[in-house]
Amino acid sequence: MSGKPRLHYVNARGRMEPIRWLLAAAGVEFEEAFLEKKDDLKKLQTNGDLLFQQVPMVEIDGMKMVQTRAILNYIAGKYNLYGKDLKERALIDMYVEGLADLNELISSNFFQPADKKEEHLATVLDKAATRYFPVYEKVLKGHGQDFLVGNKLSRADVQLLETILLVEESKPDILAKFPLLQSFKAKTSNIPNIKKFLQPGSQRKQPIQEKDIPRLMQIFH
Repeated sequence: MSGKPRLHYVNARGRMEPIRWLLAAAGVEFEEAFLEKKDDLKKLQTNGDLLFQQVPMVEIDGMKMVQTRAILNYIAGKYNLYGKDLKERALIDMYVEGLADLNELISSNFFQPADKKEEHLATVLDKAATRYFPVYEKVLKGHGQDFLVGNKLSRADVQLLETILLVEESKPDILAKFPLLQSFKAKTSNIPNIKKFLQPGSQRKQPIQEKDIPRLMQIFH
């Protein structure tokens, strides 16, 4: 096994994408082993590589880690992206969990009936604009710093940028009423490791296409 973390998942965003983002922001090179068919998943399950029979799974530091939050917590702690003390970590956790909730809402749109997708997406975008993004605008305004916690890049900033870009794919002007988030997006997008990850040809995944959903469902079900 090489020294690089090895990521086991399908060649799509899903639950692995925030892990890719966090590793990239930390400047950590990683390898990917894509599940191409159901047998690939079964092999990991049969070999005992998946504690709860599920991916994502990340091989790192001699461990085969599963559960997205556990993996993200470990990477954030290892690479100094998790605050300087318990209070900062608690804030980071709160901000990240809010973003995770929003991401789940966005992801769920793929599984809506065709005649409900547009209405569901409109509801999600409204929640992004009225419930979620105002929180982060208020946080940045409250302390007047460039980052959400401790005036230092943390996993919360990385996931906020990821989520902003995700929502902008459906509503490009979502930040129109959030000047501090506009500034935040510009600054964090230009952090060298993140800027590199945002370039074409990186390991960042593109939006899932409708035609890919049956193939992915076949692997997982």
